[in-house]
Amino acid sequence: MSFNITGDALIGGVAVKGNGGSFEAWDPAARAHIAPAFHMVDVAQIDAACRLAQAAFDPFRATSDAQRADFLDTIAAQIGELGDELIVRAMTESGLPRARLEGERGRTVGQLKLFAGLLREGSWTDARIDSALPERTPPRPDLRLRMIGLGPVAVFAASNFPLAFSVAGGDTASALAAGCPVVLKAHSAHPGTSELVARAIVKAIEICQLPAGVFALLTGTGNGIGQALVAHPAIQAVGFTGSRSGGIALMKVAAERAQPIPVYAEMSSINPVFVLPQALAARGAAIASGFAASLTMGVGQFCTNPGLVLGLEGADFTAFAAAAAEALAPAPAATMLTAGIASSYAKGVAALAQHADVTPLVQNAGEEGKGAAALFVTSGEAFLGKHDLRDEVFGPASLLVACRDMDQLLAITESLEGQLTATLQMDAGDVIDARRLLPVLERRVGRILANGFPTGVEVSTAMVHGGPFPATSDGRSTSVGTAAINRFLRPVSYQNLPQDLLPESLRDDNPLGIWRRHDGVLGKL
Repeated sequence: MSFNITGDALIGGVAVKGNGGSFEAWDPAARAHIAPAFHMVDVAQIDAACRLAQAAFDPFRATSDAQRADFLDTIAAQIGELGDELIVRAMTESGLPRARLEGERGRTVGQLKLFAGLLREGSWTDARIDSALPERTPPRPDLRLRMIGLGPVAVFAASNFPLAFSVAGGDTASALAAGCPVVLKAHSAHPGTSELVARAIVKAIEICQLPAGVFALLTGTGNGIGQALVAHPAIQAVGFTGSRSGGIALMKVAAERAQPIPVYAEMSSINPVFVLPQALAARGAAIASGFAASLTMGVGQFCTNPGLVLGLEGADFTAFAAAAAEALAPAPAATMLTAGIASSYAKGVAALAQHADVTPLVQNAGEEGKGAAALFVTSGEAFLGKHDLRDEVFGPASLLVACRDMDQLLAITESLEGQLTATLQMDAGDVIDARRLLPVLERRVGRILANGFPTGVEVSTAMVHGGPFPATSDGRSTSVGTAAINRFLRPVSYQNLPQDLLPESLRDDNPLGIWRRHDGVLGKL
């Protein structure tokens, strides 16, 4: 299957030329604009997309779980049908290598299929039945509960994952699984890639005979489109992956609406790695090598990049720092996703290099549009006292912190903002120290690792890709894994409704054969 990239938005299942001006995609490797021009939507076109989504909500959520599962599988198949055209365009717009993008396409297709499986299995609806107790004093009515979709969801594609956190990424997959139409703001860093995937979704809508308003693609640059989208009364929730400032701006718009709505924003994290004493002494060089590989993966453009490493000062930590510097020194500068990301990275590295309390260990030569590895070290005392040392530097840079003792390391841990991840590099002899850290980390992060590195995020039922603010806007949520569907659901209770008015998931005969909690007992009765 092949689509021509036209630069149009997709609203109501048809290509619509935006009325708000135009822009061109950018090839960060060749440092050149890419045809065609993309036409930005205006407020009236945003309104049209949102109204169509609102009109589609009831018929879409009335579809069966099996129908929506088939829809997600069809999207996955249509993305596969795009073939090499999708990969080549994504390579051009992102500067990412083929292998990375082919893997990302597999991840995108895989998470669509994962949510299809969740729908067929049925537990997402959290069906509960409390039978009537007419003889009780006072009598208890018949009560039944299930989860339903919130309504149309605004999704903002991420810059650093052109496929897996973009048009058909986890936010879109989980919202559609919940029965929520999606109005998606494409990222201006990869608009052609976005249009190709969006056309695959529209084709899947046609094949599955669903309302055209189930999905829309909006194109444009700047903040105005996103703010107008979040402010629209039809929108009932927001999924966002991006900067802290961008997420907070959308949270403010959502909170100031006549009807405030939830914003699920993944924003900022420096992902501390704790190298505990026994592990440091036994295998410091090996940990340093793994850390360097994790730090430079994808030019450091992962929200789970290990931007902070903490250990106890002394000969072992000094040797670890030297080994990490040696591993990073030959790493070549590589193209970053956008000129803006490259510029921000250069400024962040320069700020660390010029900081009075920081010593540079590695500061590889970079060039315009490229990111080079950088490594710095500071003391635990300085880190506690200088809050600017906690700022995220998005790219292959990290700060090592030499702590005076475990008490100071714990104090630093207590002082950290919310994080997506924390990693414990530990051996058997470090269990006591790890046990002291664990309750603090549970309050600070969404995912705690032992003896790995945080840059791999498995798409699974038990994954949490979230964390307390500012890692995300709502630490109770995840944007990866099947639990991501919960962001776009709410409970409805049915009291004393006759059987023929109840949804199938709550009827006595359980025609769907799903797991339910019936009078407190989990089963298929």
